[in-house]
Amino acid sequence: MRRAVFLDRDGVLNRVRVEDGIPRPPAGLGELELLPGVPEALALLAQHQLLLLVVTNQPDVARGRVTRDAVEDIHARLKATLPLHDVLVCYHDDADGCDCRKPRPGLLLRAAAAFGLDLPRSFLVGDRWKDVAAGQLAGCTTFLLAGPHSERGRCHPDHEAGDLLDASRAILAALRGRGVGGPAA
Repeated sequence: MRRAVFLDRDGVLNRVRVEDGIPRPPAGLGELELLPGVPEALALLAQHQLLLLVVTNQPDVARGRVTRDAVEDIHARLKATLPLHDVLVCYHDDADGCDCRKPRPGLLLRAAAAFGLDLPRSFLVGDRWKDVAAGQLAGCTTFLLAGPHSERGRCHPDHEAGDLLDASRAILAALRGRGVGGPAA
């Protein structure tokens, strides 16, 4: 079975914009901006035969703030420029009660079935408590990129990192048997 690194999209791969204190995803390709170190981080992980999968909630489609086509254009650009194997998306809103919207693990479980993944030997990197919760429910080792909107108090990640490059280096250290410094305090 294969190992994967599950990656949240907004705040992990690309910059979010903050409106009225709320982080918002890019509304289209014109607003898409990769965060520093992302290409390098993903290249490091890809060199070690890790499956790189984006798992992202995109409720703004259900809320009518952005079109599904705009989201899919962003994903096509990400897949064309980064060594991603796939992008799995939940387009639902909270009220829909689906199993794919993080903090539920549906996207990760579907990916595991489709790609033959060993979830307990896989990793999830996210910037919000919902990402961490989904990863933990799926049995992955979790990394929280702590920031102003991560709601750190609502989750207990296995590890914290400053950015995706830091998390990637820690994942590779773990694969080499050097650990990642123990669970986050």
